Amino acid sequence: MTDFAARRTMMVDTQVRPSDVTRFPIIDAMLRVPREVFVPARMREVAYLGENLDLGAGRVVLAPRTLAKMLDALDIEGDDLVLDIGPAHGYSAAVIARLAEAVVGVEDDPALVEEAQRALGDAGADNVVMVEGALSAGAPDHGPYDVILVEGAVEHLPEAITGQLKEGGRIGCLFSEEALGVARIGYKIDGRMNWRYAFNAGAPVLPGFERHAAFTL
Repeated sequence: MTDFAARRTMMVDTQVRPSDVTRFPIIDAMLRVPREVFVPARMREVAYLGENLDLGAGRVVLAPRTLAKMLDALDIEGDDLVLDIGPAHGYSAAVIARLAEAVVGVEDDPALVEEAQRALGDAGADNVVMVEGALSAGAPDHGPYDVILVEGAVEHLPEAITGQLKEGGRIGCLFSEEALGVARIGYKIDGRMNWRYAFNAGAPVLPGFERHAAFTL
């Protein structure tokens, strides 16, 4: 029988800690949340690999290092309301739930929403709610949010998303720039977004976050 607890420890010791993620709440959350529960059954044996897990249709579960470094840069606090865009089966939402007051996850597939909510319930993440809707529309009915995390790359960040961020809030995105992926943290100051470089990482561009082609004659 697979010892997933041992794999979680190895994931943290070999992928998270060496990436300069040392905040105890993040380390503790990633040691406690059973990643194998939040992937399709066929992928449980590879749940702890140090790379993005391909779910098909251009969607992935972000690599542990990428998620951990993004959470570290976002500096989520215990009274924060967090919007998690595209958490798939809910792993990232379950981790964030241990850092924040509440989490709203948005997915565009009703079956995926149901699966994620069930897995989150089984994991005791009762401060997470999953909603169905277009990823690029966010979840305005539950906002505004202190923190927003986009679980995939973006070429274009819709105003509908930044509009759901509180003044003084922050958003974490992986920007797809030619062959590179760059993680940046955006801070909303005086109604405008100010972006800072965080680290390099890659992921497929999420549906609805593609760059709009310029119209030419």
